[in-house]
Amino acid sequence: MKAKDKIFQVKNTLNLRGNLVSLETPAVMGIVNVTPDSFYAASRQSRESEVIIAARKMLEEGALILDIGGYSSRPGAVDISIAEERQRVTKAIAAVIREFPNAFISIDTFRSEVAKAAIESGACMVNDISGGSLDNEMFDTVAQLKVPYVLMHMRGTPQNMVQLTAYDSLLKDIALFFAEKVSQLKAKGVNDIILDPGFGFAKTVAQGYEILQNLDYFKTLQLPLLVGLSRKSMIYRTLGITPEESLNGTTAANMAALINGASILRVHDVKEARETIQLFKSIYP
Repeated sequence: MKAKDKIFQVKNTLNLRGNLVSLETPAVMGIVNVTPDSFYAASRQSRESEVIIAARKMLEEGALILDIGGYSSRPGAVDISIAEERQRVTKAIAAVIREFPNAFISIDTFRSEVAKAAIESGACMVNDISGGSLDNEMFDTVAQLKVPYVLMHMRGTPQNMVQLTAYDSLLKDIALFFAEKVSQLKAKGVNDIILDPGFGFAKTVAQGYEILQNLDYFKTLQLPLLVGLSRKSMIYRTLGITPEESLNGTTAANMAALINGASILRVHDVKEARETIQLFKSIYP
């Protein structure tokens, strides 16, 4: 079975604020959106009290990392200023750290200035949907901050990515993108790199399923894989439902991701993801 494939030894630890965290058992990253327009309305947290409530629930349900973002990356999302994004996320991060000082927080941003401010506010990881393509200072900033970095594949911007889904060879093109960016990051001294193939980002629904079926294609890079499938269009469009109705489909897709090699599940619903991981580990100990 693919779940037991040990030919390529994937790096399975992360250094989070001086703590060596194992990914031998897959982990959960909980999504905390401090935006007014994220595609899944229930994930939007507009007030500090809502952020704290969401963070508490996710931590209690077993999230290893909270991923806080202040810029909606749904297709066609409105572009906002660096100042507005920075203000949104630093307030949220500071609030969570006050309540939960041991929490591991990831900043979901493609802007180096926001990443730096977020780390200074208490975050310990950078999740960049653009893989460094939208800010030439991002790789140097991450190297200086000495934090783990999620390298996601995307083409274009959230505003135009739906027009950029033509590939010569989908899996090969993504792998080449990763190989080039990983080489650049390692040359700058970034040691903890996580790969995210970017479901829904310049990918059609059919392309999303091709990637999901072939996640182990990226094992040759020997880096952990983060998978963000939670309530996305490849699930709800296939089932003819809404994001609000897509939890069951998300769970099914997440199990497929785990079988094919995912190390981190990025989700809106932490309890269900943790249960999926528990069952996965029972099936594939």
